Amino acid sequence: MPEPKSVSALVVGGEANAGPPLGPALGPLGVNVMAIVKEINEKTKDYTGMRVPVKVSVDTETKQFTIEVGIPSASALIVKESGAPKGSGTPKTAVAGNLTVDQLIKIAGVKKPQSYGTTVKSVAKEVAGSCVSMGVTIEGKSAKDFLSEVKDGKWDEALAEGT
Repeated sequence: MPEPKSVSALVVGGEANAGPPLGPALGPLGVNVMAIVKEINEKTKDYTGMRVPVKVSVDTETKQFTIEVGIPSASALIVKESGAPKGSGTPKTAVAGNLTVDQLIKIAGVKKPQSYGTTVKSVAKEVAGSCVSMGVTIEGKSAKDFLSEVKDGKWDEALAEGT
């Protein structure tokens, strides 16, 4: 029995199509590319506009396929939640956007399965670190100031709720 063939690609959530990179990679495997694209779009609709990693595994004998959807990068999730068009080119001086603690907890919850952090608080600190390099503030404060407050325990109650 042959080993399933896998195709990995980055697609825009909810907007995959039969063109590159999926079509040319899946076509030679003899599967219904449009059925795969439709299922990918259904599974990635929550990540509309973000680049999402997907992996399609195809059994070349039965033409059965499975689709695994990855998690977008922290920066893509931060951009979506903060409403910023992109990260700041000069994060130390220009603010690109702002996150509330609730939005930070939401992003941390999404990223937790793929993080080494074991609590929402620890993953939220990782996400806040990404905010530092993107020029995104948290609760109107610089991400570094927010992280200092987390270290001092000021946000323990809010960050514990999302655990």
